[in-house]
Amino acid sequence: MNIQISFIDIVLPMLIAFAVSAITGHFLIPLLIRMKAEQTERDVGPKSHQKKTGTPNMGGIMILAGLAVASLVFSVRDPETIPILFLTIGFGLVGFADDFIKVKKKRSEGLTVKQKMIFQIIIAVVFGLILVARSDVGLTMKVPFAQGVVLDLGWFAFPALVFIAVATVNGTNFTDGVDGLSSCVTIAVALFFTIAAALSGNGAAASGAAMIGALLGFLLYNANPAKVFMGDTGSLALGGFVVGIAYTLNLPLFIPIVGFIYLLEVVSVIIQVLYFKKTHGKRFFRMAPIHHHFEMGGMSETQVVAMFTVITVLLSAVGLLGLW
Repeated sequence: MNIQISFIDIVLPMLIAFAVSAITGHFLIPLLIRMKAEQTERDVGPKSHQKKTGTPNMGGIMILAGLAVASLVFSVRDPETIPILFLTIGFGLVGFADDFIKVKKKRSEGLTVKQKMIFQIIIAVVFGLILVARSDVGLTMKVPFAQGVVLDLGWFAFPALVFIAVATVNGTNFTDGVDGLSSCVTIAVALFFTIAAALSGNGAAASGAAMIGALLGFLLYNANPAKVFMGDTGSLALGGFVVGIAYTLNLPLFIPIVGFIYLLEVVSVIIQVLYFKKTHGKRFFRMAPIHHHFEMGGMSETQVVAMFTVITVLLSAVGLLGLW
């Protein structure tokens, strides 16, 4: 762990990741088009989304490329980037396999739910073992708004890690449904963890800055109207990143605060399904996940992205207060 974090640990990783992500997109998108790695929109979704059918998918490769290059460049100076990179790429590969099978087999389903769950559990456990091997990190969790209070679950820390990882990944996956939404929300979340890392002198700040840069590069192509979607390759990777950097900083209990939008998206789906079954066909929301509820109510995609991003920024500020 570093005693002091300089601007080099923040600015350079962000610039490197941005450049790699943006340049990768220039070559990747035409390749995805040739591969016919295209998005297929559901008929039951918002009518405005039908025009998105045929847009290239799997753009999350851009995000992974940017994060990976910047993290590896700074890994000697900031070794904390490696566990975060491992979890991000690990979940990203699960998403890539899911996306690739859909493209290759020309079907809507890639990996089965069981296969995804098994891979995610294995990756999360290995990540936990890596942190435990690093005695200065471990799996302890700082309690928000309780200075000096740390939660140590002992052996229950591994089941907790798996639960938090799977829940967060589902949240980032559901948040990916509107042009630029998942990217903008995660930029705000990454900014919180970057600031938290810098204040504590932790080299994870380089990872946070790199993710911000990678997502900014991706947004050049994903902002409305999107030229490419991140797919599960990107959405699962973002969940891995959030969990990875949170645990590296001992801040996983802050995820429900700064990542409230992820939680809201998951809860909205659960409520919709349960209510639908309970009422034999009625819907609690116009459509779930909840960002579609606002779209169906007349809000544009840009308005939804702006609202959810503002909420995340404000809650990230609350999260910073909770560090002390």
